[in-house]
Amino acid sequence: MSQLLETVERVTGDQPDGAVIWLHGLGADGNDFVPIVPELGLKNLRFVFPHAPVRPVTLNNGMAMRAWFDIRDLTRETLPDREGLDQTAAEVTRLIQRENERGIDSSKIVIAGFSQGGAAALYTALPYAEKLAGIIGLSTWIPVRDNAGSVNSQTPIFLGHGNSDPIVNISAGIATRDALVEQGYDVVWNTYPMEHAVCPQEINDVAAFLHRVLPRG
Repeated sequence: MSQLLETVERVTGDQPDGAVIWLHGLGADGNDFVPIVPELGLKNLRFVFPHAPVRPVTLNNGMAMRAWFDIRDLTRETLPDREGLDQTAAEVTRLIQRENERGIDSSKIVIAGFSQGGAAALYTALPYAEKLAGIIGLSTWIPVRDNAGSVNSQTPIFLGHGNSDPIVNISAGIATRDALVEQGYDVVWNTYPMEHAVCPQEINDVAAFLHRVLPRG
């Protein structure tokens, strides 16, 4: 078994009984979303922010950077990097299993991600073999539509997207929402007056979603 991904962790209490595994965007690292933890106001959760491996990214002229999988271009017609996606899904699965070993059941774990991290989160969580608490995808897209499983068919999903996103066009977010709704998923879909980013209202909405799927006492 390969070594676990390096992670940044934040725990919001002495006895965490739930976890959020959050995947960063292309070229960022696990530190990127750490600052939102106190803004979410959730007690007794462990937030796990893994660092993606460094790999060449075709979209960026083969430059090596932290990436969950290769991106050739941003058109939906291009075949996704299934090998890279499968590798990432296996890595995230090991992080979920580590939480299980720490005493947190899969049904108390949310898989989240921003941009490319959101695509990887969807790819990992939709077919996951054990029930998860929820899935979050921010400014993202669904990389494939043929890998959903039955165990998490009722798992709530939060999708947020900027109306003027110049990197991942909102049309990709709408297509993702529609594909998931068509398959019967419980999808919360919100849009925001922003580009490829997060904003205070979105953070508030994510907090409300997390309170819903990981109720705090």
